Amino acid sequence: MIKIVLHKVFSITLALLVLFSTVSFTIEKHFCGDVLVDVAVFTEADKCGMEALEMLQSKSCCKDEVKVVKGQDELNVSSFDELKLQKQQFLAAFIYTYITGFSGLSKKTVTHKDYSPPNLVYDIQVLDQVFLI
Repeated sequence: MIKIVLHKVFSITLALLVLFSTVSFTIEKHFCGDVLVDVAVFTEADKCGMEALEMLQSKSCCKDEVKVVKGQDELNVSSFDELKLQKQQFLAAFIYTYITGFSGLSKKTVTHKDYSPPNLVYDIQVLDQVFLI
């Protein structure tokens, strides 16, 4: 039971690891002066409303920081045709034997399933005084 649970937990962990290592996203921050106004992931951060004032003044009090977290782009995905001939033969033989190996097993018949032992008239061990030590 614990082996099945550990197998499922390990499989889910590896799937999530592959998923999160390939996802790219951006974190955008908007500062007005030294005050953090908004932080946004996947979208644009909300502005503080000082854009009209920035047009009149030459210097800006607001700044935007954008941090891009890049995921992995190079995953090795190979098709069956790209494999060498020996590996193709091994893979085909393995899949064939795996599929057909378990289908031929039939249920074994138990011949003594309905057998009832004979009634004991005498207890021979007690009668002969023979006991296992």
